[in-house]
Amino acid sequence: MPIENNFQHDELSRKNPGERLSVADLANAASPDSPGEMEAMAGCGAKLSQAGVASVVFLHGSLHGTDVFGMQRLDEAGGLKRGYSRGVSGVDALLAAMREGDNGIPLLPGGLKPPLADDDVTKAVLDEQVRDAGNFTNAYVESFKKAINKNLTPPISCVRLLWSSEHHHLGRAVAALSLLAELHKLCQQQKLGKGHRILIQAHGQAGLILALLSNLLCPSSITGRPRLLEMLTDYADQTNQTKLTGTIKLVKSLLVTASPLNGIVLDIVTYGTPVRYGWDSSGIGKLLHIVNHRSLRTDGKGWLAKMELPQITMEMPIAWGGDYVQELAVAGSDSVPLTEPARTANKRVWEMVEPYDGFERWLECARRAVRFPSEGNCLLVDYKDSTGSTNPRDHYYGHAAYTRRHALLFNTTQIVRAFYEA
Repeated sequence: MPIENNFQHDELSRKNPGERLSVADLANAASPDSPGEMEAMAGCGAKLSQAGVASVVFLHGSLHGTDVFGMQRLDEAGGLKRGYSRGVSGVDALLAAMREGDNGIPLLPGGLKPPLADDDVTKAVLDEQVRDAGNFTNAYVESFKKAINKNLTPPISCVRLLWSSEHHHLGRAVAALSLLAELHKLCQQQKLGKGHRILIQAHGQAGLILALLSNLLCPSSITGRPRLLEMLTDYADQTNQTKLTGTIKLVKSLLVTASPLNGIVLDIVTYGTPVRYGWDSSGIGKLLHIVNHRSLRTDGKGWLAKMELPQITMEMPIAWGGDYVQELAVAGSDSVPLTEPARTANKRVWEMVEPYDGFERWLECARRAVRFPSEGNCLLVDYKDSTGSTNPRDHYYGHAAYTRRHALLFNTTQIVRAFYEA
């Protein structure tokens, strides 16, 4: 994507990423909290510190209680009852397997659904119900913090942020503003400035929030930024959301300065993020996209997922080809906002950031089988999570592997190699 991307959608290029692409296997996962892992993590911590990393932020949402494949929007656009197939063999069976309630991903207790609160109570519910499946648990973050800081003074702070998990354009746009406000607060609390870096690790659709944030942080005066802020201001005023209004005012004040985050550099890692919004690399530091992937193609294009119907309906239940959420939750899919004002605001944002709509456009984007955005480095990883089990809670269709506790050292090592080693 170009500098001054201005909220354009990714071009969904199927070209070979070339030197941007690396491949790795999670072959021999270290035993969690073993002396060997602790020492290796401490070595990674030293390299993070030497590079100026002062804080690591873990950003994630929830798989449970959300329409993780975005079937609500597809149903609204076409409707399985009216016939999705359009002559495409196997597509109805695939969509039925993706549908909330039929995909085997349970709801949260007590009917807990988005918008989720970023508080200790909600995080505790997720840790108990979801554990480390697509969830940066407190135990994961604490293990990371303890290990990397073993030999460091001052220590690197570690922060766990839970976004609202509203899987639509409005929810992600509001989350991008909230994240910018949180990062500003973090910089103030830790007195961070020029020479410091913040490393953000984002799971799933949290990566889309960061793509929007990268456009917000573009140092040039792009036209999309005031448009987006105006849309969100109108929505906040119409729905009398004083907290959102305050966040928008803070973000506006930050974005008029030459350095919204006091000169710190944001380095970003995404895990299993669907390819949708375009990235603007001019206002951020390093960028790495990690995707759980096992090549099933016979055409030599191993950097692409395999999207063939009806075969995919047999592969997906055992996560045979890797992360099917990343592959299928693309443009045209989404959850539907709950209220009419939210739907109206969502449509305004969506018309700006994603020119794709309707079942046919979703199918077109899914069949492109693109694993990576056009900006940033790419890492395809076989996380060895396809065991033949058809129980979604064992793999969550390949989308859970990234945050498993046994993958912590592997992930950290890959990030340090990609970002902070000469």
